[in-house]
Amino acid sequence: MERNLMVAGFGGQGVMTMGKLLSQATCDSTDLNVTFFPSYGAAMRGGTANCYVVISDDEIGAPVSNSVDDLIVMNGPSLHKFLPNLKPGGTLFINSSIVKDPIDRDDIKVISVPVTEMALEMGNPRILNIIMLGAYIGYTNAVPKDVVTAGIHHKFENKPKVIPINDKII
Repeated sequence: MERNLMVAGFGGQGVMTMGKLLSQATCDSTDLNVTFFPSYGAAMRGGTANCYVVISDDEIGAPVSNSVDDLIVMNGPSLHKFLPNLKPGGTLFINSSIVKDPIDRDDIKVISVPVTEMALEMGNPRILNIIMLGAYIGYTNAVPKDVVTAGIHHKFENKPKVIPINDKII
């Protein structure tokens, strides 16, 4: 089993946190092989950001691929730039609060999650990435939910106040 994921959006949307959290939690809590490959735009907030995460029960040949199984897009420009990289039969996860463009492919599964709206309803716009990560894990079962929950506890051990809301989201 090998699963290739690309996460893309604007800086400040938690794209890197999402990929790093998934890869670190998987590495810490399973015997699977994992790679995490970040790519930052020129600006910190508002610039482009994307990362690749590969999870495999075998050796991983390359951390980056032009053909991914799963694609998470948090904004419109990322959809247009990276949709061609999604394999036929792959799964596209979109932040439907922001990405309004029609998807003109009928060979993929599309999972629309209004993560920005959901985060605002929960009173914290900074959790939209964890909401999307929860949707991804819940839909794909790429790793067990408890792996990601343990990763959240580790990542936020110095900020214990944020752990309960992140647990609720996952």
